[in-house]
Amino acid sequence: QVHLVESGGGSAQTGDSLTLSCTASEGTFSNYDIGWFRQAPGKDQEFVASINWSGEDTYYADSMKGRFTISRDNAKQTAYLQLDNLKPEDTAVYSCAATWQGVDIRLLYEFDYWGQGTQVIVSS
Repeated sequence: QVHLVESGGGSAQTGDSLTLSCTASEGTFSNYDIGWFRQAPGKDQEFVASINWSGEDTYYADSMKGRFTISRDNAKQTAYLQLDNLKPEDTAVYSCAATWQGVDIRLLYEFDYWGQGTQVIVSS
């Protein structure tokens, strides 16, 4: 298993940027594909972005592509989500998740391990 902890959330204004981090312990980080998901108040969990174990393959939800960037540094046991040009509708709890040998890492049910989430609040 792998333990994940997110950080970097907070409050922001429309147009601001934030960088979220997902740091792993209790496992070999490079064995896992990583996804970012978000859950807005009153809404279901939503796929944001994912990255495979090596960092060679990345995937984005259509609504986030162009504003958000996923990356990872396996030596630091950390994955990142860069949020640019934030909008109020980006307000959500952002969670990272890990899967070993994921098939389609755009799908929520592929992920076995989840962090506790970090809150992002964007005001106009």
